[in-house]
Amino acid sequence: MIHVQRSLQGIYAGFALSLFLLFCGSKTNAQELPCLIHAADVQPHLNYLASPDRQGRDDWGKVEAREYIIKHFKSLGVKPLFDESYLQAIPEFGSQAEMPPVYGYNIGGFIEGTDPKLKDEWIIVNAHYDHLGVRGGKVFPGADDNASGVSMLLEVARHISESPGKRSVAFLSFDMEEHLLWGARWFLAHPPMEVESIKFCLTADMIGRSLGGLDIPTVFVLGGERSREAHAALEAATVPQGLEIAQLGVDVVGVRSDYGPFYYRRIPFLFFSTGEHPDYHTPQDTLERLDVEKVARVSTVMNQVAQSMANMPGEITWEGNPKPSLQEVESVNRVCVNLLNSGEDGSLELTNAQRFFVSQVKSKTDYILKSQRYSIEERKWLVRATQIMMLTIF
Repeated sequence: MIHVQRSLQGIYAGFALSLFLLFCGSKTNAQELPCLIHAADVQPHLNYLASPDRQGRDDWGKVEAREYIIKHFKSLGVKPLFDESYLQAIPEFGSQAEMPPVYGYNIGGFIEGTDPKLKDEWIIVNAHYDHLGVRGGKVFPGADDNASGVSMLLEVARHISESPGKRSVAFLSFDMEEHLLWGARWFLAHPPMEVESIKFCLTADMIGRSLGGLDIPTVFVLGGERSREAHAALEAATVPQGLEIAQLGVDVVGVRSDYGPFYYRRIPFLFFSTGEHPDYHTPQDTLERLDVEKVARVSTVMNQVAQSMANMPGEITWEGNPKPSLQEVESVNRVCVNLLNSGEDGSLELTNAQRFFVSQVKSKTDYILKSQRYSIEERKWLVRATQIMMLTIF
């Protein structure tokens, strides 16, 4: 069964690789890729969205952020997603009123697909734009959370507007993510298209820092285990120099952003994040502390995935019972190595108990990787161990 599974993965990877080479050029010349997104491309978006003038993108600052996103959609020829409007009103959470007050606005636009049949299927690219505003007289700029993701969204929209795919692509910037994912939940409950026609969701949230503030070049990607086609598109993407991809099953981390409602509806998805850090949800999440090059590199990979999925031949499927993947073992092992190394150089203080636990997890994952055997029971252990590390260290 293992050899059969790998053969099937190879077939899907071949599909995605062919698409990638067709739409994004040669894998051996990454600097020449038309899919490449540069720091200079995302910098203006970050400067505007994470500016103290936006007041943490709440109240009037959020209105200005909306206007900025819509302005760019219009300049790219991205059409309004909600009838003739780019805005979808979100009612107050839990209100029983016949005419509940508006609590926020999702922003949406789309590029229609070129294939007569596949254009009725939808790829969703999304990143929330709301943040925490001003609290206690201090501005929470939200540079990483989530001006970084919105910058990706605008640049991927630019690339796809220049070269539309076979499927239609909707670009969504959800509101109220910081309030129980209410914007994404409202969108899926009241979509402008049939939910069944949504074939894939690509989400970015916090793609410009690093897990725990560690000096690591990693972006974590969740969801590949739930769709062979999405996994193949990710595997086929050229990863820019200076970036590493670490794949994890969604249950290892849980639902942390707007991919959640899509996951619960069994819609294939990939979620990109560089992880929580000490400045998460603090006034220190500023532009000056953001790794703009990393935002651009992650955006480059996401752009390739979006284009591959928009042009993927055949059906995009959901894996209800994914098999354990050694890739997530490799990802957890890499985190352990980085934690232990960082503890030694003083960049992250681990207690003796934390160091012992991380060492044990590393030893166990070393054994699994050496044996190349990863059972369901071992995966249950890995999920628990990873969650304990996240709760006690980060």
